[in-house]
Amino acid sequence: MPDLTSDELLGRIRLHGRIPRHVAVIMDGNGRWARERVMPRTFGHRAGMQSVRDVVEGAIEVGVGALSLFAFSKENWQRPKPEVSALMSLLEEYIQREADALHDNGVRVRVFGETDRLTRAAADAVRRVTVQTAANSRLDLNLFISYGARAELVRAARALAEDVAAGRLSPADVTEDAFAGRLYTAGMPDPDLLIRTSGELRISNFMLWQLAYTELYVSPVKWPDFRRGQFYEAIVAFQARDRRFGKVGV
Repeated sequence: MPDLTSDELLGRIRLHGRIPRHVAVIMDGNGRWARERVMPRTFGHRAGMQSVRDVVEGAIEVGVGALSLFAFSKENWQRPKPEVSALMSLLEEYIQREADALHDNGVRVRVFGETDRLTRAAADAVRRVTVQTAANSRLDLNLFISYGARAELVRAARALAEDVAAGRLSPADVTEDAFAGRLYTAGMPDPDLLIRTSGELRISNFMLWQLAYTELYVSPVKWPDFRRGQFYEAIVAFQARDRRFGKVGV
């Protein structure tokens, strides 16, 4: 599409009218962005914090109901200890810096993943912001931290198996709805749109169950440079899709 300003893109989105209820984002490219500037990877992670703020504000402006950000995967624990420590510190810093603004803007923050692995300071920050924003309803901001989709599926399967073994369910009761009800995202609509930045063509063990019919949008822009305008471009592209969910189009 020709270069349009953020306001022009927002106007186009509102004219079309079909807004995704749930947008998921794989925030990729921080390390490469930093390396291009001959800086440490943590420099890229810090720069990406501004992108988070811009995309959250853009989601509110558009009227998205839920925004899910893949912030830290289970596999990321294997990175060098100084980088992991820096990421935990940045998580704590982001929450401390943004919590009041998120609350004032009606954002409810939820965190999904194996949060017992977080540092005490990061876990405390997560706990505070989730309590502070629990009653908000304008936007659900879901932060996936220490998360892996395969582990989530195993967790759900184990919960179902325990219910069957205890007699709370019969095998015939193990349905797709029953399984989905034991995922972190229980009660939440599946993502309508998945955005991945930095041009990579994979979903990296993120929301494997929930993404079954999600529209995929890959941006070549690395996460620290991804701003509201790029987010709006993804929404415009989504609005042009013909979503058939396996059915024959009209």
